[in-house]
Amino acid sequence: MKDLLIQAIQSACKDLFEIEVSIELSRPDEQFGDFTTNVALKLAKQVGKSPRDIGQALADKLRDHELLKDVQVAGPGFLNLVISDKALVELASQDPEQPLTGKKVLVEYSDPNPFKPLHAGHLYTTLVGDMIARLVESAGAETVRINYGGDVGLHVGKCMWSIIKHIGGELPEKLDEVAEAERPVWLGKRYVEGNNAYEDDEKSRREIIETNKRVYQLHEQGDHDSLFAQIYWTCRQWSYDYFAELYKQLQVVPFDRYIPESEVTQLGVQTVQAQLKKGIFEESEGAIIFDGEKQGLHKRVFINSEGLPTYETKDIGLSLTKWQEYHFGQSIIITANEQAQYMQVVIAAIKQFAPEPAERTRHLTHGVVKLQGGVKMSSRKGNVVTALEILEAAHQAGTENGTVANEQTILAAVKYAFAKNRIGGDIVYDPKESIALEGNSGPYLQYAHARARSILTKVVGRNDVAMTNLQSDERSLLRKIGEYSEILEKTTAELMPHHICTYLYELAQTFNRFYEKNRVIDDPRQDTRLYLVECYANRLKTGLQLLGIHAPDKM
Repeated sequence: MKDLLIQAIQSACKDLFEIEVSIELSRPDEQFGDFTTNVALKLAKQVGKSPRDIGQALADKLRDHELLKDVQVAGPGFLNLVISDKALVELASQDPEQPLTGKKVLVEYSDPNPFKPLHAGHLYTTLVGDMIARLVESAGAETVRINYGGDVGLHVGKCMWSIIKHIGGELPEKLDEVAEAERPVWLGKRYVEGNNAYEDDEKSRREIIETNKRVYQLHEQGDHDSLFAQIYWTCRQWSYDYFAELYKQLQVVPFDRYIPESEVTQLGVQTVQAQLKKGIFEESEGAIIFDGEKQGLHKRVFINSEGLPTYETKDIGLSLTKWQEYHFGQSIIITANEQAQYMQVVIAAIKQFAPEPAERTRHLTHGVVKLQGGVKMSSRKGNVVTALEILEAAHQAGTENGTVANEQTILAAVKYAFAKNRIGGDIVYDPKESIALEGNSGPYLQYAHARARSILTKVVGRNDVAMTNLQSDERSLLRKIGEYSEILEKTTAELMPHHICTYLYELAQTFNRFYEKNRVIDDPRQDTRLYLVECYANRLKTGLQLLGIHAPDKM
């Protein structure tokens, strides 16, 4: 419908001034109309008339158009448009466009590392990544959800060294003594012990480096049988089992592909060595580096002096693997802010020899997740707040304030608390605020949906009604419902779910004002208003689903 309105204005410009012009429509305050355009100001120089004269001519031409109820000239020449009731209904009920139809989009997120605790930062990128994947999928893209994790690397060497020390040697049978429920925490403790030893003791550091080499070697050799390998594969599976259980609890859409670092390391190493011969990479003090300073970035090591690949080389292998397998239109990667400059160098390096996947990669970064009070978390230091502890905090807050803290309410609280903040800044998670049934929260919007559905259940069957001669409050609600497609378009283009959150909260507030002033049941306008309630509930449900939040019919 919006496109038809733009075409009508373009046609009027062509008829009156014989000029083809692009039209931009924006949303003014409701008192000024449904849409506004500055086309008269854009035409002034070409036409040789004042913007107000041009605007008045356009208003006179457009005023009788079937899509419009009124057109007024405001200020220096803005056109304020009030669309017809019929057009308003069509706008509120139409399905959003799908601009990504026919495009394959990879969304990589979560990316937890086996052998390390899964902390609140992982929880954030898992939940927000799920939302972004839902967004691009709703826009028509063939969406591939990718999960990438470091099953090789120094962190594994640290944890494996500590595990062997803790169980008294390479004794895989000793792992049976660790209760299943305790395994994630147990592995986290071993990682912290290994990291502390690596930083504090030179002898331990050398041993950990050798352990790290052994991890790479077992992958190269396909070793599953040695005692060392049995410990490694058992503990790696513990991590994977824990991740799978958490994803199930979070009710995120299942991943299409899990890519461990060990799978892409060899390709990354081979590529770096091949590009070294071509001068893309260079040797420096026994290591292989990429000199990003030549492109205004910084230098980074891709193969260290021990001959082992760094994260950078593995990311090259990952990028090429994704390109070979999917030949994507776009690859979206979601990580913490601290990896922003790192990824700039990696992508710059890839661009030298594989420009297409590099140019089609979009890197989004998020801030640090903190608990109320501003405590920063660090898995290296062991003061990490785990993903499950965040969920438990929401449950505890709901218990304390009397909220019905069932699983769906807890998930709504946490997901919405993360989503309503613009991606990029730090997140201070307040459990009490997130679980509240009042204010800008997930449970509040769940309650708003349930309230609307309860109104609809009070009447069995409805008469079809012509949605004309709408009253002022009815138009206000319908106008807000009709903004959904524009908000969704903006959210998808920017990959910023907070726009959806802001819209849904404003929509619920608009409905509350409408419902306070207007009887629905047993009113002469009952059928018209029931239609509005249903449109509102449907939009609320659709928006919540994009955030991965359940929209209950009852609470």
